[in-house]
Amino acid sequence: MTASFDKPAAPAPFLLWQAEEGEGVPLVCDSPHSGTFYPADFGSVLPPQRLRGGEDTHVEALWEHVPRVGGTLLAATFPRVYIDPNRTLEDLDPELLEGAWPEPLAPGEKTRLGYGLVWSRMDSSTPIYARKLGVDEVRQRIDRYYRPYHAALGEAVEAAHRRFGAVWHLNLHSMPNNAYERLKIQSPHPLADFVLGDRDGSTCEPGIVDLVETVLRGMGYTVARNDPYKGVQLIARIGRPAERRNSLQIEIRRPLYMDEVSRERNGGFAKLQRDLGLLTEEIAHYLRRQL
Repeated sequence: MTASFDKPAAPAPFLLWQAEEGEGVPLVCDSPHSGTFYPADFGSVLPPQRLRGGEDTHVEALWEHVPRVGGTLLAATFPRVYIDPNRTLEDLDPELLEGAWPEPLAPGEKTRLGYGLVWSRMDSSTPIYARKLGVDEVRQRIDRYYRPYHAALGEAVEAAHRRFGAVWHLNLHSMPNNAYERLKIQSPHPLADFVLGDRDGSTCEPGIVDLVETVLRGMGYTVARNDPYKGVQLIARIGRPAERRNSLQIEIRRPLYMDEVSRERNGGFAKLQRDLGLLTEEIAHYLRRQL
């Protein structure tokens, strides 16, 4: 997706690609942070290119093979810095609001850093707004973007589970090369190429996690688990392995496929896309064996 700013007509809140072949597999993938349409009412003081630092740009394209193996792929069209579908509705900074929020709030640690339901900063020294946001303004973001995205994802997950009696959900992301620094984490080792997050084993059966790690390592990539990303709202809500509802977050280190400043695809994009296509095929074979 090419970034767009201040267009008069907004696109739908999400793009949806469904299975292209055969009987399908119980695989639902979503990219909640690759949206590049910036609504006209954003009201940020930052230039567009600075805001784009929050995008998981091109992630939905990297995983374009998903519907070809019988899975479903969903991608947000709106940017996470506007409203983040991977946060709970309670994860909102009251200091960002002009008035009192009518329901109880429970902002987390990432919200304190500026990365909550509605982002307040791009980093510790770069505020997104020079104003407070009205309660009605935030509610409109929730109703127009957040809720439709969650409804589409929930429908896809439930449809797969009804049909197959099980579902595997992959929550797809990319991460900045300075992820540890942004999260205020001192790490003794460099950031891995891929980080698999299952909230310390609580959201996904181990077989699929082992498969993804093994295939990626066989391709020459470095892989970490739950370091520094364990997964947030979406996999916490969807992942209930005891009910055959599995959810795994996959983070990709951005320099593998794009320039973090220009957001353009780099020379590694095509190879990574091919590799993820092969991984997707291995995942589909695995899921068929589980049914």
